[in-house]
Amino acid sequence: MSLLTHLLACLFGMGSWVSINGLWVELPLIVPQIPEGWYLPSYLSVLIQMANVGPLFVTLMHRFRPGALNETAVIYVIIGLGTVASFLMAFFWKETVVVAGLPRSVALLVLTFFLSAVDCTSSVTFLPFMMRLKPQYLTTYYIGEGVSGLLPALVALIQGVGVMHCINSTQSLNHTLNTSNSALTYDLQAQYQPANFSAEVFFFFLSAMMLVCLVAFLLLNYHPSVAREHPNGRYTNRVKEKSQKNRKWAEQKPMMDPYRPANQKQRSSFGTGSYSWMQVFYIFVILAWANALTNVVLPSVQSYSCMPYGNNAYHLSATMAAVSNPLACFIAMFFPIRSLLLMGALTVTGSGVGAYIMAMAVLSPCPLLVNETTGGVIIVLAWILFVLTLSYVKVIIGVILRDEGHSALVWCGAVVQLGSLLGAVTMFPVVSVYSYFSSGDPCNTKCP
Repeated sequence: MSLLTHLLACLFGMGSWVSINGLWVELPLIVPQIPEGWYLPSYLSVLIQMANVGPLFVTLMHRFRPGALNETAVIYVIIGLGTVASFLMAFFWKETVVVAGLPRSVALLVLTFFLSAVDCTSSVTFLPFMMRLKPQYLTTYYIGEGVSGLLPALVALIQGVGVMHCINSTQSLNHTLNTSNSALTYDLQAQYQPANFSAEVFFFFLSAMMLVCLVAFLLLNYHPSVAREHPNGRYTNRVKEKSQKNRKWAEQKPMMDPYRPANQKQRSSFGTGSYSWMQVFYIFVILAWANALTNVVLPSVQSYSCMPYGNNAYHLSATMAAVSNPLACFIAMFFPIRSLLLMGALTVTGSGVGAYIMAMAVLSPCPLLVNETTGGVIIVLAWILFVLTLSYVKVIIGVILRDEGHSALVWCGAVVQLGSLLGAVTMFPVVSVYSYFSSGDPCNTKCP
């Protein structure tokens, strides 16, 4: 295996979601300086789902005009667009325009839409492109995709985003209207510490990461050592080309997948026909469910589930969850177990842990063990286990579908976006419209 190709695949995957992940972790620094305030996350959720027009277009083109869309050209366009949009964000994120008599962050919202379109479309273009390399590199790509969430979180941690201290504040209350006698009351107020460097520098960093992704993609296309890592056989949309080299590759395939018999007859018209339509449906339902939970449903309530246990518990859970994603991909590189039964068991386990996290968010600001150190430890471990199990499931599904051909990976990306969309449609009204969850005051909330 080529170490250079592994590195390039990782850097290429890193550009898939680095822009939007970076924008989310920078919100505590952005929100106080724009007119939308904390309504901005709701607007971002809507914009990200509107940006699914990109993957929808690619999927429809692949379905009705197969081969008409130049996949490589589309990837060049979206990475270039992401680089430019991140760069412009550094200059215009604070700029406002008066709309209907009120100042609005039009530039921020428009550039966010473009970044969302880039990241959403990467799901249905980056994965199919990885068909050109050997199957082992797909797991490395997923590691890079996990790093796209970890790296901005670590940089924001260094930046000091969201670091808060509770300080005493003195207030004067008049006892009567006719006298000047007053009493002093002491209260705690949350005060956020100034960042170590500005949001502009952070957006320049995101732009640089997209540029690194572009260079990695160039080298994946043109570097001679990468060309030697292409599999011996090539895929068309659904049928492997019947060449001597391809037959040799097919003979090696059982060595990579011990769960699939070598001479298994076709069970459906999906991909290579290795799985029945019921199994294909099962795989895609799990894929949509896992992405809905990990991409939207649980992240939308992370602050509610963790903040009652303290600011440290919140930051630790966010950071360790970001570490767990690439760690799961790294584990999958050495243990690519493709058992559908294990996949279901891990999904049930991850969903059960997710249910505990959701229950703590519902009970906020007074969840279980809120005044105990044990409570904070449990919620951090819950986030680690939740992300670890479901991230492993997503990688294994990607590996399975990679063996089913180019078309299967396109549908894989489409289902990932569909799951995220369904999660957003479910959680947006609950969190943002009906305000079902209560965060409480991080400095003054008192629980029995």
